[in-house]
Amino acid sequence: MTLTHGGTASVLTERSVGDTHVVALHGEIDVATVPRITACLDALTTAPCPDIVLDLREVTFVDCAGLGALCRAQTRTDAVGGRLRLVTDEGGVLRVLRMTDLSTAFEITPVLPWDVPARAR
Repeated sequence: MTLTHGGTASVLTERSVGDTHVVALHGEIDVATVPRITACLDALTTAPCPDIVLDLREVTFVDCAGLGALCRAQTRTDAVGGRLRLVTDEGGVLRVLRMTDLSTAFEITPVLPWDVPARAR
């Protein structure tokens, strides 16, 4: 699904890996794209105990509306006993989360959980 506004596209893709719902966002998370993103995340957080991974590694910008959508998803996931993980590296999203003191409100990892290499034994 592609959301276009002001010449900037934001792409949202969904897939399942086992019982985990993976939502990958690309582009901007802002006031123009948040309604569609929120609708997707709200649908995923209606089931009991959802396991959601938001892949934000390709997000180029996030504004306060985007932060609000992430917080809403975390609150809704917690309310139904689920788990929400954000995948982001040292880029802009992580910087914004740190600057707004929200980095501790989320479970954050730099890679998708199944891409983490097993430890050598």
